[in-house]
Amino acid sequence: MGGAIREIALGREPRDWDLALSDADDLARLEEIFGRRSFLLGKKPIQTHRLVAGETVIDITILEESIEKDLRRRDFTMNAVAFDIRRDRVIDPLSGLHDIEGRLIRYPDRDTIASDPLRMLKAARHYAALTGFTLHPELIEAMASSRDLIRKTAPERIKYELDLIMVSQGVHRGMEILTRTGLIFEIVPELEALRVMDVEKNFSLETFGHTLLGFSFLHDRGGRYLANRAAAKDVGYALLFHDLGKAHTYSYDEVKGLVHFFNHERRSQEMASAIMERLRFSTHEMKRISALIEHHMRIFLISSAEATEKAIRRLIYRLGDLTPELIALTLCDMYGSSGGEENPSTRQVVQNCDSIMAAWHESKKKPLPRLLSGKDLLAMGFPEGPLLGRCLDTVRDRQVAGEMKTREEALRFAEESLKKNEHAEPHPTEDPPDDP
Repeated sequence: MGGAIREIALGREPRDWDLALSDADDLARLEEIFGRRSFLLGKKPIQTHRLVAGETVIDITILEESIEKDLRRRDFTMNAVAFDIRRDRVIDPLSGLHDIEGRLIRYPDRDTIASDPLRMLKAARHYAALTGFTLHPELIEAMASSRDLIRKTAPERIKYELDLIMVSQGVHRGMEILTRTGLIFEIVPELEALRVMDVEKNFSLETFGHTLLGFSFLHDRGGRYLANRAAAKDVGYALLFHDLGKAHTYSYDEVKGLVHFFNHERRSQEMASAIMERLRFSTHEMKRISALIEHHMRIFLISSAEATEKAIRRLIYRLGDLTPELIALTLCDMYGSSGGEENPSTRQVVQNCDSIMAAWHESKKKPLPRLLSGKDLLAMGFPEGPLLGRCLDTVRDRQVAGEMKTREEALRFAEESLKKNEHAEPHPTEDPPDDP
């Protein structure tokens, strides 16, 4: 029953199955057939037994009432269809098959959302994932008028649905309906300031508007640089958060007639970190997404002309394995700003992105050897301290730029640099000199 029937009706092979058992003893039989035990999901009175066999996930409900009553409690009519194996018949009390044929996402009644507000996000997720489907007007109206109920939902559940929207081919459709209903502003209220600024400043190039449009290019233009769904998810969230700081860094140069958002990258990164904490992102996700936001202007800054080999190497060194994701984010940001139109500036950026990607692939084949380590500097007689770390960073930076190629050059530079600077700061073990 449920989504599996929908997938079959659409001519696709289901990965997940929902089973409803009228006899609880059948659960043990299923466990025996698949050779593994099920585990419980959810809290009483509504609990589901999940059985995982390879890539197949089977969710099992023990019926306490009729199957028809169970189906009427489902989230959407297209998921409220079951097949009775014993009687070889379809059970479709809400005309779900008709809605599947008509490519319509419809809810059974308004209580569906009140009983579980997360279903509003599920509707957006289905809309993003199911090509050609539309949302019933009553469902859209209910999502808009009930959007504040989403605050009652656990942040982990909200993030799970947002993750699925981000990796959907129709992510732009999902984000558009979240914006249209106002749900995205309930989940990330920090975005509202961008929309307000766009209106108040009468921006022709809308800050929030170009972010939203950028999702149209996530899997199209950016997709060829992304290795997997996790990478697409990183870029999607970075795109959503990358300009948050602009509403707080706006300034206007009256002499030159120019708008500025100085250091908005850092402010956006700080705000995004707080949002990701709130929505229970993993530490790994936060680190990657924060780095993308912090550096999202970097490719633009080296693309005013043909990017130099030195600038490309520095970028790859700073971003490492995030380089392809930064390229994808750059393209989403750029085409969102240009409305998808090509011009000399966009073509230059694309050319530089391809050069960066080629250099990144080459760097993976032949990674730069490390010329010096902290142990080397300690062996030269220099004490531990921040100077050593800064010296190693400078050596690596010059090596990346092609200005330093041998260990001998690195040792000579380090010795000269550290001797010159060792008296500039007190040793950590020494007391600072008294004030004169």
